[in-house]
Amino acid sequence: MFVSQILAQIRAYMRYRETVTELSRLSDRELDDLGIRRFQIDSIARRATAA
Repeated sequence: MFVSQILAQIRAYMRYRETVTELSRLSDRELDDLGIRRFQIDSIARRATAA
């Protein structure tokens, strides 16, 4: 059980990093079209991967 919890945390972190990377690659215009400001990327990625 402990190992599966660790693996789940690692997977969640990897999804978080992927989300941050993808959003960071977008231009300010593309982010604006999505209603996202650059400073919000971290919190949005955390919420997206927490679900």
